[in-house]
Amino acid sequence: MRGRQSACCFTGHRPGKLPWGYEESDPRCASLKRRLLDAVEAAYAEGYGHFLCGMAQGCDLYACECALELKQRHPEVTVEAAIPCPSQADAWSEAEQARYRRLLDRCDYETVVSAAYSPSCMQRRDRYMVDHASLLIAMFDGSPGGTRYTMEYAMRRGLDVVDLPIVEETR
Repeated sequence: MRGRQSACCFTGHRPGKLPWGYEESDPRCASLKRRLLDAVEAAYAEGYGHFLCGMAQGCDLYACECALELKQRHPEVTVEAAIPCPSQADAWSEAEQARYRRLLDRCDYETVVSAAYSPSCMQRRDRYMVDHASLLIAMFDGSPGGTRYTMEYAMRRGLDVVDLPIVEETR
């Protein structure tokens, strides 16, 4: 695994906070995914070769897909799934569980931060990612919650932050 200085992590909202919800064919979602891939490619061009993904529904899975797409073009890239607990995907739809498993199978590393679900395991996962990276790519709408916590923690830890705002309107 690479050192913190060449590692990038992600934070972003789950579908319930995204204006398009689970509708990934929405133009606003497609726009965010394009901006995210651009940010991942820019991070790689700046020397980032290890990407830590939190594996939650929504933005985390988009980030994992982008990092794995980058890895296809640059096999030296490594992708780590930072999993809050083994039961993370158990309550998801069958399709989302299958997507999660497909992505996990393609990751180079899996790190499970808590042996069982607890109210704090998501935050522990977020801190783990920030503590092992020097760049955070954030997909954020400004609202309180886990994404804001992770951004604030990353800034306190001195990480560079690339903010990809969640956009309500299409242009």
